[in-house]
Amino acid sequence: MSDLSILGIPIANPVIVGSGLLTDQERNIRKLIETGAGAVVTKTIHPSPPAGLDERILRLPVGMLNSTTYSKRSVAHWLGVLRSFADDGLPVIASIHADSPAELAVLAAEVQSTGCRALELGISCLNEESGLPDDNADRVYSYTSEVRTRTSLPVSVKLAIGEGLEDRVRAAIAGGADAVTLSDTISGAAVAPESGELELGGVYGYSGPGIKPLVLAAIWRLRRRRFTLPIMGVGGIASGRDVADYLQVGADVTQVYTALHTDMYTTLDRIVTEAAAITAVPQEAPV
Repeated sequence: MSDLSILGIPIANPVIVGSGLLTDQERNIRKLIETGAGAVVTKTIHPSPPAGLDERILRLPVGMLNSTTYSKRSVAHWLGVLRSFADDGLPVIASIHADSPAELAVLAAEVQSTGCRALELGISCLNEESGLPDDNADRVYSYTSEVRTRTSLPVSVKLAIGEGLEDRVRAAIAGGADAVTLSDTISGAAVAPESGELELGGVYGYSGPGIKPLVLAAIWRLRRRRFTLPIMGVGGIASGRDVADYLQVGADVTQVYTALHTDMYTTLDRIVTEAAAITAVPQEAPV
């Protein structure tokens, strides 16, 4: 695994920490890398994140619901943090989004000026008040292609599995994406037994073990249909075996997130150690 890389960043192993509340602080990101993460994706940086939302997480017997959106820290704050990471040569990927393709392109150029080495476009978040009713191929192409006009950085587009995935992946490729990240959270809900109302007040993002078989199937199908671009597989990773499963179906690297909400650093160290032991054994190519 010493020759492994993603988005032009050499990484020590295929276990990347995905974007979320846990990666909203510089000290967390640094310690996650020290603990053994191959790379870390920041919480999504947004020029004008929604204000006044009740952002919470709800632990379920299997996985987690969350109503979070984007980092509340300013772009200026993040530019300084990213510059510090770049100065120290840390493997950090900046997750970014904005309200329009043109705004996102400007933000991408600002991030590139810090020396940050790669971007993940977090364009598929479904937790804003309006939801995400129009996550189609045209939208994916618009955001990706506009960013590509303003930056030379390697770009991964984060997409949710579901209807039209292949068309959305093709749109990301046509727009200039270097990789895709599969999958963002999918729509989920839980009912509060006391009131009969939906927990968190609505339908929000579900992540965790329940999504893993769906993402594995999606990646397997993409590879069977001759999609060759790099894929960062994410969804329900809680062990080294999960990492190996993703690599076996065709993911180039993986992202772990939800499992880290319990004993973050200890859990990450365990997953990295387990993955190293399992993936050291030659695996047969998927058929």
